Amino acid sequence: MKSASLRTLLIIAALVAVNILSAFVFFRLDLTQEKRYTLSEATQNLLADLPDDVHVDVYLTGDLPPAFKRLENAIRETLDEFQAQRGLADNGSKITYRLIDPDQLTNVDAKNKLIDKLQQRGLLPTNLVANEGGKRTEKLIFPGVIISYKGKETGVLLLKGNKAASKEEQLNQSYEGVEFQLASAIRKLTQTKENRRRVGLLYGHTQVPPSRFADLLASVQENYDLFFIDMTKPGPIEGLDAVLVPKPDRPFSEDEIFKLDQYVVKGGRALFFVDGQRVDSVSNEGTYAQPINLGLDDLFFRWGVRLNRDVVKDFYCAPIPLNVGNMGDKPNIQLVPWRFYPLLNNFGTSGNPIVRNLDAVLGRFVSTLDTVRAAGIQKTPLLLTSQYTKVLKTPTLISYTEARQQPDPKTYNDGVRIVGCLLEGKFQSLFTNRILPGDPRANGFQASGQASRVLVCSDGDLIVNDVDFKRNVPYPLGFDRYTRNTFANKDFALNAIDYLVDPNGVIAARARTVTLRPLDKIRVDENRTGWQALNLLGPLALVGLVGVVWQVVRKRRYGK
Repeated sequence: MKSASLRTLLIIAALVAVNILSAFVFFRLDLTQEKRYTLSEATQNLLADLPDDVHVDVYLTGDLPPAFKRLENAIRETLDEFQAQRGLADNGSKITYRLIDPDQLTNVDAKNKLIDKLQQRGLLPTNLVANEGGKRTEKLIFPGVIISYKGKETGVLLLKGNKAASKEEQLNQSYEGVEFQLASAIRKLTQTKENRRRVGLLYGHTQVPPSRFADLLASVQENYDLFFIDMTKPGPIEGLDAVLVPKPDRPFSEDEIFKLDQYVVKGGRALFFVDGQRVDSVSNEGTYAQPINLGLDDLFFRWGVRLNRDVVKDFYCAPIPLNVGNMGDKPNIQLVPWRFYPLLNNFGTSGNPIVRNLDAVLGRFVSTLDTVRAAGIQKTPLLLTSQYTKVLKTPTLISYTEARQQPDPKTYNDGVRIVGCLLEGKFQSLFTNRILPGDPRANGFQASGQASRVLVCSDGDLIVNDVDFKRNVPYPLGFDRYTRNTFANKDFALNAIDYLVDPNGVIAARARTVTLRPLDKIRVDENRTGWQALNLLGPLALVGLVGVVWQVVRKRRYGK
């Protein structure tokens, strides 16, 4: 009896000690293979520095299918990790969240008001259709959250991914992106003037009106301070974290190329969205795609890429409306594939955070890139055409009449071609051994310098948005007015800026991988009865076995 009492007291004392210790020592163990419950270092730093409370309203909840329930669980688990990480800080601010099911609102006016609010915040609904017991049921869900901070709100749509993938894969991609989407939104709301990075926009080399860049620039300004660069002014490019060169169509002078060269050599990051040819307009009779020389060829070649003077035709493409004949006395206008507008859904095998789980990107009159040897530069292809590609050397005739013809797939045999390439490393100056001692540019000249990053895309239209001319307002970047689909052009551009400015920042959370391990549906159906019996009778048998063993042990110990 004394030993039993002593053992009981020791157990109670150990439990009390563990509870006291847990109040001062915090730790969590992530035993999953993919470390799915471990936040990236950048997210941890973001949460540790939160100056005030953040509240999250989650609208994906309620009676959901298993796949969407898994996404809901991922949101809750990620927010729980956010709360746990926030609990390590000592400034008193906290993260709170609540689950809201719009279907539970019985007041019709209140429900409609909430739905309008969610749509205004960018949370587009998804219609779930299920057949249960011979009945077809439909339910409108909002797979997203609204994050609030100091009176400011932002909506985050969490159902994302590549729409060409299966529904299971797309939901898994959404699962993988939960941390990045939530952390990015919190970063956007909590940024202060002091910690905002600076992005420069080079102007004066494009004839594209500002309204055609409106959506990208507005999105960039949400996370960065935006400055306009006048290359005609004397002096180097300084004080910027990244420089954006949007669709230039006028040649660069040698002095301007020198400024770009030295900016990159000294550690600056740059994004080039340039064309290898110019297509002014297209008609049934046709127009010629003319090669364009921007003066950047030698600079790109030194960095490790070559911009080709060609135009791509791709079997995987977007449609355009075209008059295919008359129907009575009226024109018969239909959407037909326009192979000069490729849908770029091939992102290579790098798994780079810029393009991981990205949806297709819409291109227009795209040229190709080749990689060339450049010492110390790592080249990562990010955007590529499909394997059914045909490359036309410029000048070449482009006519809408071609869209009405049935193409021969055997002629689309030029294979996968690079359209966007990431360059990383220590860049060598194009002007090495070309600057004489008496040259004014010799002051501060560097032949090589710090490690940097450059993105080159051979399609200037990649970041150009359409405009609704009736209302005189810009469409979202990547929106196709004909199919009413929104492609991932803006996500690609913003991810690229994030990565170039800080590859170890919040963008690093996009590298998270969660392996999809689907069950064999055929075997599950074949063995359904056996598994149901095991789940029903197994626990009862286990409890009975434990009871028998316990009685045997007691009988042996106390039977004498």
